[in-house]
Amino acid sequence: MTDLIVIIPTYNEIENIENIILKVMSLQPEFDVLIVDDNSPDGTASKVKSLQTKFNNRLHLLERQVKNGLGTAYIAGFKWCLERHYQYIFEMDADFSHNPDDLPRLLKASKDENAGLVIGSRYVTGVNVVNWPMSRVIMSYYASAYVRLITGMSIRDSTAGFVCYTRETLQAIDLDKIKFKGYAFQIEMKFKVFLKKIKIVEVPIIFTDRTLGTSKMSKKIFKEAFFGVIELKLKSIFNK
Repeated sequence: MTDLIVIIPTYNEIENIENIILKVMSLQPEFDVLIVDDNSPDGTASKVKSLQTKFNNRLHLLERQVKNGLGTAYIAGFKWCLERHYQYIFEMDADFSHNPDDLPRLLKASKDENAGLVIGSRYVTGVNVVNWPMSRVIMSYYASAYVRLITGMSIRDSTAGFVCYTRETLQAIDLDKIKFKGYAFQIEMKFKVFLKKIKIVEVPIIFTDRTLGTSKMSKKIFKEAFFGVIELKLKSIFNK
């Protein structure tokens, strides 16, 4: 068994799920895959099950009964992976906005630079985003600037969802105390790592917006992230 695993949360990703699994499974070194599916009505989980026999116990499925947010899906995935002793645990979207070919680059950065968290960053070398409307690019870019201002982190892409955690990093965080469920979850996790003084490295990637399926972004998710950053900072001050 490999000690590398990629967690891919899904909800209605039937257009993408087979291709993303096949691509990750083709990489060297070998990565296992854990799909965390929130009871997708389009049959995403059924497609995963039909592929499992092809990959000699490298493809795993965690089915949840309700759609309960990105954050809780990843927390469930993290706990599953820690119980099975994986050493490098990756987050990646199902829609090819994150290029699977970059997974070995994130792994290499973690090993070479002894980093507990490696971020596939859209903004560490400028703006590397394809197919987004300018309004969303501006919102995302300045959202990360806002997070840097409030939290004191130097991370250029704090909302990134393409990351590599070491086992030790996830064990250092109390996963049961992670509050946020939407994209604020990504900020909260990075802030928890930052507070633990664990080394964080950003690796430049090119982010390409999905061509199939539907985006899960909403005003509610954005609002949670905007006000959640202030809450995170205040809690870090008063809990010292």
